[in-house]
Amino acid sequence: MADVVLVLGAGAREHALVQALARSPRAPELICSPGNAGIAADARVVVGVDPDDPAAVVALAASVDASLVVIGPEAPLVAGVADALRAAGVRCFGPDAGAARLEGSKAFCKEVMGAAGVATAAYQVVSEVEAGMAAIGGSYPAVLKADGLAAGKGVVIADDSGVARAALEDLLVAHRYGTERVVIEEHLTGYELSLLALCDGERALPLASAQDFKRIGDGDRGPNTGGMGSYSPVPAVDDEYAARICAAVHQPVIDELARRGTPFSGVLYAGLMMTAEGPRVIEFNVRFGDPETQAILPRLRTDLLELLEACTVPGGLSGVAPLRWDPRAAVTVVLASAGYPESSCTGDVIAGLDRIAGDDLFVTHAGTALDADGDVVTAGGRVLSVTALGDDIAAARVGAYAAADMISFDGKQLRHDIAASPSR
Repeated sequence: MADVVLVLGAGAREHALVQALARSPRAPELICSPGNAGIAADARVVVGVDPDDPAAVVALAASVDASLVVIGPEAPLVAGVADALRAAGVRCFGPDAGAARLEGSKAFCKEVMGAAGVATAAYQVVSEVEAGMAAIGGSYPAVLKADGLAAGKGVVIADDSGVARAALEDLLVAHRYGTERVVIEEHLTGYELSLLALCDGERALPLASAQDFKRIGDGDRGPNTGGMGSYSPVPAVDDEYAARICAAVHQPVIDELARRGTPFSGVLYAGLMMTAEGPRVIEFNVRFGDPETQAILPRLRTDLLELLEACTVPGGLSGVAPLRWDPRAAVTVVLASAGYPESSCTGDVIAGLDRIAGDDLFVTHAGTALDADGDVVTAGGRVLSVTALGDDIAAARVGAYAAADMISFDGKQLRHDIAASPSR
């Protein structure tokens, strides 16, 4: 019986997952919901299903006879879609709602880290503006985080009291992102690292290191976004160092969640600040990162389908051979629409996609759609990711930007400094 894999989501991360699963020697039938214009070229797309509705997703999985459901975004995980699939007897990659609270609540995540002994920034949780100002106490820069889900954009680094007060009022009075609480953190210095680990409820297995770029503008200026680019691997973090970080960061959290009766199965993303005192966790996410996935998966030579299936069985990763990686580097550049991250433009025709060719280039779609004439058009903030492989980071960077320059649409935004100064 053929493998039928249902990927849930509509972004470049899901497109990268689809592309990697398509390279499996088992040649699974790939279905994606809701997908986008680019994913539709690589998988059968099913629209009209609410990905955050557990019953609707279970019905979809049954209708396509899915042998595995891979949940891409965080919102369905927090909503309990994985719980419903497992209850229906459907194999699923992604944590249950109890474990997904690591991303669903910054305050809960901090509490778990404290119980697990994982190093992170000092913090306070507040629900009123004046309490937030008191927690900052005049110490700037200060980091303010919306407690709930915010699509990667609920973080403000305040350099002064004016910015801090405006952010607190935005989050706690206007309730942007629907949050009722804000986590106030100390500002850490160092270089940022993204380290993702596959988890089977008992064990954490690190993937290759990566680094992403959150701010909209060159030189890390402007507001936070969902991510404007990434590269892998980070020269300062080889496989041995990644394993040590995983043992100190991911594994204690996996152990703590298992102790609480909410074992974590899926991928645990640690956003780290590599300080002079060692790694400190900035955040945990409970799904593949975007845009890190677009840089990591093109380098993976181990069968992704086999790895995802191993995560669905308690202890399943214990029998997995050491991961195999393409020795080359990958650089990903995100192309965004005009107005992003505050707004986005839709309906602008995207030209040049047909010019991107070669085994070392990957284009993954995020905010795209087909118009009435069959043209691919913009349909969101982050529109496309362009990834290139190269003998080193510099070569991959040249390839990624050359490909990005071939693509055009009105108002196209991109950073020009992705991977310009890799952390060593």
